[in-house]
Amino acid sequence: MPTLPALTFRRRLRGETAVTAAPDGTPRPSRRAAAPLGAIAPAAAMLGLALFGGSLLPTSEARAADNGFYLGAGLTRSRIDDIGPGLDFEDDSFKLIAGFRPLDVFSVEFNYIDLGKDRASVGPIGVQVDSKAYAAFAVGYLPLPLVDLYAKAGVARWESNARATGFSIGDLDDSGTEFAYGAGIQARLGSLAARLEYERFDVADTDGAELISLGVTWTFL
Repeated sequence: MPTLPALTFRRRLRGETAVTAAPDGTPRPSRRAAAPLGAIAPAAAMLGLALFGGSLLPTSEARAADNGFYLGAGLTRSRIDDIGPGLDFEDDSFKLIAGFRPLDVFSVEFNYIDLGKDRASVGPIGVQVDSKAYAAFAVGYLPLPLVDLYAKAGVARWESNARATGFSIGDLDDSGTEFAYGAGIQARLGSLAARLEYERFDVADTDGAELISLGVTWTFL
């Protein structure tokens, strides 16, 4: 029967014995014959290799698809506190993403960030602020199954234009280059990735800019 070799092999592993008779008729224990190891080992090795290769191939392909040049975009929620006495800047806008990931654990990335527009009033004075930033980051990844955890650090060049009404200040343009950092998580599906991230950088005479964004990227191999 086809199952007997496997059954015999399992019994041998458990140390089961059979009873045979000695030439003088005295019963004595003896081990059952087992399937030759040389016949089992190649089949087990081929089966294990097939299972291992089949489970590893999709993961390898998914990770390979994450490496290369990538482009993307995202929706942002930006906030800059204390632009002026009692004035906080907050708006929903967008960002553009371009990067190159040569390794699973590292990439370089460039962002254009539209920080949006906001307006506020202090007594008779009205203030409208329009801001944007350009950022460059080095990004380190912790690749996990289906997702990446990552942290980023670099510089951001911000530009702000503030216009005051009801007062003779006029336009107030300002700009600067500051250290920027952030962290996030992204889910991968082949060349497509969706990310949720937090970023922050300083802006002169304020408490700094904070951004939360939800974006997608596509990798071009």
